[in-house]
Amino acid sequence: MAKGKKIGLYFGTFNPIHVGHLVIANHMVEYSDLDEIWMVVTPHNPHKKKNSLLDDIHRLTMVRIALEDYPKLNASNIEFDLPQPNYTVNTLAHLEEKYPENNFCLIMGEDNLKSFHKWKNYEVILERYPVYVYPRISKGKVETRFDDHPAITPVNAPIMELSSTFIRKGIKEGKNVRPMLPHSVWKYLDEMNFYR
Repeated sequence: MAKGKKIGLYFGTFNPIHVGHLVIANHMVEYSDLDEIWMVVTPHNPHKKKNSLLDDIHRLTMVRIALEDYPKLNASNIEFDLPQPNYTVNTLAHLEEKYPENNFCLIMGEDNLKSFHKWKNYEVILERYPVYVYPRISKGKVETRFDDHPAITPVNAPIMELSSTFIRKGIKEGKNVRPMLPHSVWKYLDEMNFYR
């Protein structure tokens, strides 16, 4: 690999970003050879229904305020201007063109690795980009073709079983979900009356 920063890309709708995302991202940047992590806010995932998604700009704002105290973690809106739906392989190519001095890697949960063989041009991704995988509790098996794959590095991060869906549901039901969110994010979504 050429010199330059090694940047891990952590994609998500972050609807909303929660402490689970922060624990994983921070662990990945502190306990691997990555220099930075960019949390890429996905405008609309082809596999998710759009209706429960807050506006892109609000989700990006929450990621930005959540990361204020983490200099190695950055919010990215790179996918906002790319054609929909967003395919990771296209975003990677776009980033490489825009920031040729950086080396990009992909960060994904083990649950995503299980369906990775269904991703658009996944072979191209594996050929060109290292993939860092953090553990998730999920059903199903990882395809044997990914066992000991030279491009795939498992990172022994804490298992975070927190989900944005669970948090949104809790807010709607009037539960106190504050410990699950960075304080600044909780304040923002509370003031904006989101997810109620």
